[in-house]
Amino acid sequence: MSDKRKIILDTDPGIDDAVAIALAAFSEAIDIKLITTVSGNVHIDHVTENVLKLLTFYGKNIPVAKGANTPLIRQSRDGSRIHGETGMAGYDFQPGDKSLLIDSPAVVAMYQLIKQYPGEITLVTIGPLTNIALLLKLYPDVASDIKEIILMGGTPDRGNYGVYTEFNIGYDPEAAQVVFNSTIPRTMVGMNIGIKAIIQPEVSENIRHLNKIGDMFYSLFKTYRGTFHSGLTMYDATAIAYLVRPDMFQTVDTFVTIETQGQYTTGATIVDLNNYLHQPSASISMPKYLKNGLCKKSTHLT
Repeated sequence: MSDKRKIILDTDPGIDDAVAIALAAFSEAIDIKLITTVSGNVHIDHVTENVLKLLTFYGKNIPVAKGANTPLIRQSRDGSRIHGETGMAGYDFQPGDKSLLIDSPAVVAMYQLIKQYPGEITLVTIGPLTNIALLLKLYPDVASDIKEIILMGGTPDRGNYGVYTEFNIGYDPEAAQVVFNSTIPRTMVGMNIGIKAIIQPEVSENIRHLNKIGDMFYSLFKTYRGTFHSGLTMYDATAIAYLVRPDMFQTVDTFVTIETQGQYTTGATIVDLNNYLHQPSASISMPKYLKNGLCKKSTHLT
């Protein structure tokens, strides 16, 4: 147990979040101390219920804390057009175990856990960064006790929420700016990586017959993004893959900031790949070294 990476997983399930949660929950290298929910793909009530359903389905007893329902200052524009109204349409889950939901709000629960394990907790974020920004604003002393942040979000290329904006950053760009302006070591596993993490139809068909988890994912995949036959992008799973197998990725240290004022570029991640500013502020994953087999490895769940 002591060799496992202690993490807080901040999420907004979402079908690709469900895959990421499974990868983390069944990994022998990860110890999920807490799962926190944040609005993003769908409403906070739906994402929280989705986490409880998934953990119950997986047979995992992990504490869950409910987090922010809206961005810091903006109106929310969720991803229900992709994930459906509830976020996980396509499979008839049993009700989630509500005893896993703790009374403390996500930010309070995160703070208490980080203080319990100073310097040991990695924050893995696969949704908007609202909870993390609130944590840093409400408890500024906590930054020095966080080991690192691994976030799925942003892109140095074109986006899926705006012309140059990736969803997790664009949903709450002010929150992302708080995180990227912090002193916490961080690695951005962006959309430029996620678009290469594809589950092909034949893999989906194969996992269908492995076990109940495979059958569940097959059912979810059939309703996801309408792209089953051309391959499904598992954006959020790449953050877990980086945590467990960083050797599968190439990273560069560079300056990254978030655009919050642009008429056409609000939420864009400004990445200084050519090092004009000579001010590295984050590590980002680049796509040329993402090895084949990531999504094949994700099928080995028991």
